[in-house]
Amino acid sequence: MSAMFLKTVQADGTAEKNVIREMKQRAAAARSDIEKTVAAVMADVQARGMEAVKEYAEKFDGVAPYEVTAETLEAAYARCDRAVRAALERAAANIHDYHEQMLARTWEYQRSPGACLGQTVRGLTRVGLYVPGGTAAYPSSVLMNAVPAKVAGVEELIMVTPPTENMSDAVLAAAKIAGVDRVIAVGGTQAIAALTYGADWIPQVDKIVGPGNAYVAAAKKMAYGTVDIDMIAGPSEVLVIADRTANPTYVAADLLSQAEHDRLASAVLLTDSMEQAQAISAEMERMAKTLPRFDIIQASIAGYGCAVVFDDLKAACEMANLVAPEHLEVVTEDPRQWLPALKNAGAIFLGQYAPEPLGDYMAGPCHVLPTSGTARFFSPLSTDTFLKKTSVIEYSRDALEPLADDIIALAKCEKLDAHANSIAVRFGK
Repeated sequence: MSAMFLKTVQADGTAEKNVIREMKQRAAAARSDIEKTVAAVMADVQARGMEAVKEYAEKFDGVAPYEVTAETLEAAYARCDRAVRAALERAAANIHDYHEQMLARTWEYQRSPGACLGQTVRGLTRVGLYVPGGTAAYPSSVLMNAVPAKVAGVEELIMVTPPTENMSDAVLAAAKIAGVDRVIAVGGTQAIAALTYGADWIPQVDKIVGPGNAYVAAAKKMAYGTVDIDMIAGPSEVLVIADRTANPTYVAADLLSQAEHDRLASAVLLTDSMEQAQAISAEMERMAKTLPRFDIIQASIAGYGCAVVFDDLKAACEMANLVAPEHLEVVTEDPRQWLPALKNAGAIFLGQYAPEPLGDYMAGPCHVLPTSGTARFFSPLSTDTFLKKTSVIEYSRDALEPLADDIIALAKCEKLDAHANSIAVRFGK
């Protein structure tokens, strides 16, 4: 084990498995005391509605919930730094463009004369978007959640965000740019509960999306089943596969870009060169000392950062699939060569000029991604997140008749005689 800034291990069949185990252990569930507190608030709001929401909002937010007016949004948009506003508008256009390409649409086909099958695809009626306040105010997350929802055809998108003395102009500007329909100043568990059950003028939604603290995450988890949710996000993570041709400064900067999120964030390097691992570690240490969030970075790297050196990149790809990271960068001589081998990742970034922050802000694919290994079975937030699909079946008598005996046979096999009779009465059987 090296004493380098980024601890480094040589893959031997065991060391790399220990790295995976440590990464997975960090994604612990909400503590039982948080869950108990959240469960009590959720139940109280379900029982007492807006009365309970007001009490919790006044206690935790310092003010009762209120609706942010269109005039307030316009004023925030006007005050927003011009460069930031221009960047938000360009990002929104890119997100819209990307998600329009993937939008599923209603379809049907004629299987045989008289047999028409298909599927209607519609946007959800009403969606709630939670946006953190305070120091965790991220206007990019407003765009990444709201724009795909509007592209999908969501009829009403309601943003909830904690009221602060000076609500973020950039967050409110992003809401205006993205086409958010309503903005309500209410935060925490009480906001999730209000959207889940409905509370007077805050309506029940069909789905809740957006990031939040441990209390918000626990509330969303409890809301699931009454409404749908996007996902329970864990700590942010990046995994970089780099060969000898990678620029150590670029790779180091990308690893640090995730480590600065929080102390539980994970930054992992997989390489086929010990020399490269050492160079990247040295660059990380040099750059980290110049960054304002050095303390957070240092804790993240010490706890959840690691470099693993393999004999070849094929083995590195196999480990990447086991980790199933949120962000996966491939910085190699021919990055596209490895794409078919990489099965599990929230987003894959190919080449030295596709750094992870490009995906966070500007490329267009959503930065709301599965974490903690859930990319093995879960997908990024997209227009699909906000769609509901309904099967459509239309048959004529002539199309149904050849299938009647088969349906009756299966229904009787399952001892569902009324099902069989539903077919039989149509043909005098």
